[in-house]
Amino acid sequence: MSDQPISTRIVLASRPSGRPVTENFRLEQQAVGDIADGDVLLQILYLSLDPYMRGRMDDAKSYAKPVEIGGVMEGGTVARVLRSRNAAFDPGDIVLSHSGWQSHAISNGSDLRKLDPEQAPVTTALGILGMPGFTAYAGLRNIGKPKAGETVVVAAASGAVGSAVGQIARVFGARAVGIAGGREKCDYVRGELGFDAAIDHRSNNFAGELAAACPNGIDVYFENVGGHVWSAVFPLLNDFARIPVCGLIAHYNEDRSGEGTHDQLPAVMRAILRKSLNIRGFIQREFADQRPDFYREAAAWISDGRLKYREDIVEGLENAPSAFIGLLDGKNFGKLIVHVAS
Repeated sequence: MSDQPISTRIVLASRPSGRPVTENFRLEQQAVGDIADGDVLLQILYLSLDPYMRGRMDDAKSYAKPVEIGGVMEGGTVARVLRSRNAAFDPGDIVLSHSGWQSHAISNGSDLRKLDPEQAPVTTALGILGMPGFTAYAGLRNIGKPKAGETVVVAAASGAVGSAVGQIARVFGARAVGIAGGREKCDYVRGELGFDAAIDHRSNNFAGELAAACPNGIDVYFENVGGHVWSAVFPLLNDFARIPVCGLIAHYNEDRSGEGTHDQLPAVMRAILRKSLNIRGFIQREFADQRPDFYREAAAWISDGRLKYREDIVEGLENAPSAFIGLLDGKNFGKLIVHVAS
């Protein structure tokens, strides 16, 4: 077709050394090609920004391939079908996709899931009813396994994953202690989300305040950040504590050579042995077969008010790089989403 749209996209211009800068990204425009039989043309409405994207910027061995230099930055999206040559999709359908940082994309339909805007705001498919919410659910259900009366601690507690972790822990009957940065976020975690306690990791007495909030120790620590938060949590872990390792955002921008860092491995290994700790990293897709359970249970919890969420929406695809850099610095408040088009 001659009237194919022009796609705006943000590509990886260079690999960062430490903290990403805006120069690591480049905005480009190009004409979208014709769609073939079985394909659909998508217009991206919303783009999810998530910490894991920092790892994709590095050329290092990981659980997923890095973004190539000149390649479109990857990410989850909500999109509208503009044109379809696929019998499963009609123009106007709203779908969850993985189209990345661009305004238009072509898909063969295999990675698309239809969304019903009448059932829930479509942005929730990128947050509380999407990958972040499922990450919290899967990590707690399969690794954390909180029991009634136990203490569950989670860092980045006002974020998309952490906020869900604490609320789901309370659904399971556990006591939830959140760690967040700043009074406003802590007030939200405790007051709006209903955590039993919220501790500011910027406090000069952070370790002491965390210990006071966990008088019976910590049974489950859902690890999102590492760094000085882990250092405060570590001595409080009870025998047989479970630690789902979801992220280590405090370390994503570090020099990976390891030079000049204090080796904590011997102390951690001794604790694993002495306390019979269960520390297990995971990627949410390992538990993909549990997604139907999650969608059903999470929808019910949202309906009855036990699972709340907050979204931080940035306007314009061109602002994705600066918003993403801010995410790594903890500047977002809630699930970070870019509004690309209406």
